[in-house]
Amino acid sequence: MVCLLGLVLATAVAGLVVGLPGVKAGSETDDAAAARLAYNQKIAEKYNFRYGKEFPFLPSNANTDTGQFIDPKQFLTADYCGHCHKESHTQWRESAHSNANRVPYYLRNVALLNDSKGIEFSRHCEGCHDPIALVSGALTEGAPKKRPYDQDGVTCTVCHSIQSVDTRGTGSYVMGTPAVLVDDDGKPITRKVSDGEILAHLDRHSKAVMRDLYRTPEFCSGCHKAALPRTLNDYKWQRAISLYDEWQNSSFAKQSPLPFYVKDSVSTCQTCHMQREKLVSTDSGAKKGELASHRWLGANTLIPKIYGYDEQGARVTQFLENSVFNVDIFGIEHGEMLNGATWKNLDAPLGLTKFNVAAGEVLTADVVIQNKGIAHSHVPEQRDMFESWVAFTVKDATGKVLHQSGFIKPNGDLDETAHSFTNRLINVKGELNDLHQVWTNRVVAYNNTIQSGRSQIVRYSFVMPEATVGPITLTATVKYRRFDQHFVDFGMNKRQYEQPIVDMVSQTRTIQVGENKPVAAGPAENKEWMRWNNYGVALLDAQQYAASTHAFERVAALRPDYADVYTNMAIVEIQWERYDDARPNLEKALSLAPDNAPNNAPTRARALYYRALVERNMGKMDEAIADLQKVAASFPRSRDAHRELGFSYYQQHKYDLARAEYETVQTIDPDDLAAHYNLAILYRRLGLNDKAKVQAAYFADQKDDPTASTYALEYLRAHKEIANESVVWHTHEMDLPARPDGTAPQIVAPMSSSMSGGSF
Repeated sequence: MVCLLGLVLATAVAGLVVGLPGVKAGSETDDAAAARLAYNQKIAEKYNFRYGKEFPFLPSNANTDTGQFIDPKQFLTADYCGHCHKESHTQWRESAHSNANRVPYYLRNVALLNDSKGIEFSRHCEGCHDPIALVSGALTEGAPKKRPYDQDGVTCTVCHSIQSVDTRGTGSYVMGTPAVLVDDDGKPITRKVSDGEILAHLDRHSKAVMRDLYRTPEFCSGCHKAALPRTLNDYKWQRAISLYDEWQNSSFAKQSPLPFYVKDSVSTCQTCHMQREKLVSTDSGAKKGELASHRWLGANTLIPKIYGYDEQGARVTQFLENSVFNVDIFGIEHGEMLNGATWKNLDAPLGLTKFNVAAGEVLTADVVIQNKGIAHSHVPEQRDMFESWVAFTVKDATGKVLHQSGFIKPNGDLDETAHSFTNRLINVKGELNDLHQVWTNRVVAYNNTIQSGRSQIVRYSFVMPEATVGPITLTATVKYRRFDQHFVDFGMNKRQYEQPIVDMVSQTRTIQVGENKPVAAGPAENKEWMRWNNYGVALLDAQQYAASTHAFERVAALRPDYADVYTNMAIVEIQWERYDDARPNLEKALSLAPDNAPNNAPTRARALYYRALVERNMGKMDEAIADLQKVAASFPRSRDAHRELGFSYYQQHKYDLARAEYETVQTIDPDDLAAHYNLAILYRRLGLNDKAKVQAAYFADQKDDPTASTYALEYLRAHKEIANESVVWHTHEMDLPARPDGTAPQIVAPMSSSMSGGSF
């Protein structure tokens, strides 16, 4: 309907603009170039070129098409675009993009950087939060601190003026002078044009503002991937966020065969965060009554509260509740009895297994959290002040809380011992960077985020009450709020600022003293084989290799035709460095996924990849290379396949072939550390010394600092309340009473290799 309306308007306006100037650049191009040069010279006179005149925008990786500054007046306002794109404008206004440079918490944080180091360092942040300020040269001493375009943040003409990006991130885009129309020759017209001119030449408008690039995840990588460079921290390069890389390696991208699960179709940043919606008002960009959402729904629950965007707030909450996670109270480990009885094994999966519980027994609930609906980690981006955690409660039949973990304290802080999906960023003083002072980072003390498609075990120990209490309920809930209380109080400049908390997913199971019989599975529960598989993946990541193997063996018993489970067992053996034991499982996987069968490419390539690692370890280099070549042929953007193929060629002294593979890796990830290291060696051996020096310098800057772990160890030693979280296999002990002799109960991880019924 709207498209038809646009055509009618265009036809009508075309008859009204006969007397208007022709839509040709002519001398306009020369005039625009002269005006830009004059503006550039004016700004350059007082601009702080801290890193040299050839790098005006560092520490951001952003640049402009000519390397010159762009007059901010060239960026038309969002209101201007809203004349025809009313619904897009409404959605954008409530989005995080629109508010990127006006929300109080961001402004306070960037002011902290400016006060600590100087405004020129804020170019690192503003390249993505306020691109107009960056490319206009406003981020220098003496420049106005209040700018009208700040209120638009990442506005329409920012995204739609980007000409190219690379996947380094930290604002790695090239910005051109905004134009909403091109002339007869396809050259941009950079002056402000009237609505009438646009409506009379909709095809030229589309050519000016749309590129195929904008529909790709690579476009988003320009800002949704970032590093902390030496030019910011005076220390070394450190990866900050890697959403693009995480997506590119996930099952959603279908560019790698290595994920544990296979998706039916490709999902990109745009298909998840810009889903097409039915048109509510009017918008000339709509197609068939639908519009690609410009809300960019994600996880920012705070902006809607600050500005009263009720629609955005409701939509963000729905987005977070929409099958992002699966939570599974998977099993019960039987610990020691308070009366001195012996330790027993694991009963699992709960709901499908009959088991017995005694009063006074120490139980440990194994909760498996599966990141099934996100193409990147949770929580994404900077995790030091974002807050998502597991709330676990044990309640009696009346609803009284007997034990709990992951509660909010009266002062708004999260229970320190909660299992949270976060990390701890430690500074040069060995202290926590509690206000997102990323420019002082030295090391990550630990990282409990869940990668896409992976699972995590969270274990809770408690005492089973007497039978007179009645049945108890165990509830595990994944919760989310935008920031931890300390940061949001700072950011909003208000004590105990209250922010929304979203229950993303929850599960409850009932247990009673004595016999517990199987119950019907709920509609949201995974099938039994997948529950075991997720448990096995979580055990693998927790380095519990024997138990992981047993879990995968249960999967194989339930689904003997599931080829990937045999590869899973082989992965355990490879990580255990038992390569000979891995080989039979890989051959089994390949036999179940023949080369000529449809839809077998991911499963077969995955098994071939790991078989190649086994073959190479056994000295069978030709066989390993042949397998890796097949993987790379099926998945040409698999960085892992190209990296391992490059190393295999290197071991055979085939330096030209190795070089080509590592250079391919860098087309996928320009910051791949192994590529930097090996290309430095390969270039030297091929006589390309200048190239070798460049790669060696990158490697020296980007490799881990071996001394930085000291900061983490000292911090964890001083904060025992969270040190438990740095251990991959740990238990949250909830108010466990002492033994009669005064000693604490000992919780032991299940180590048995035998299985009978639902226990092992």
